[in-house]
Amino acid sequence: MKTSKMSWLKTGLCGLTLATLAIASTGCQITEGGQTLPSSWYLTDDVQYFAPGPEFKLSREAAAQKAFKADLEAQRAGR
Repeated sequence: MKTSKMSWLKTGLCGLTLATLAIASTGCQITEGGQTLPSSWYLTDDVQYFAPGPEFKLSREAAAQKAFKADLEAQRAGR
C-alpha cells in the first residue's frame, strides 16, 4: 500500500515538474522593469512601422485659427 502511494506521489511530482517546465519554456510577452520582452513568436511576427509624423499634431487647426484671426483683423481694419 505504501509503495503504491509513493509511486503516485513520485508520478504526480514528476508530472507537475514537467508541466511547469513546459509552460515556462513556451514563453509569452511580459513587461519586466519597464521594458517589454518578446514572446517566443517574435521571429514570425509581422513588423509594424509607423512613419514619423509632424511634431506639432494640430498644424491644420493652428493654421485655421491663424486664418480666422487674419480675417477678423482684415474686417476690423475695413471698418
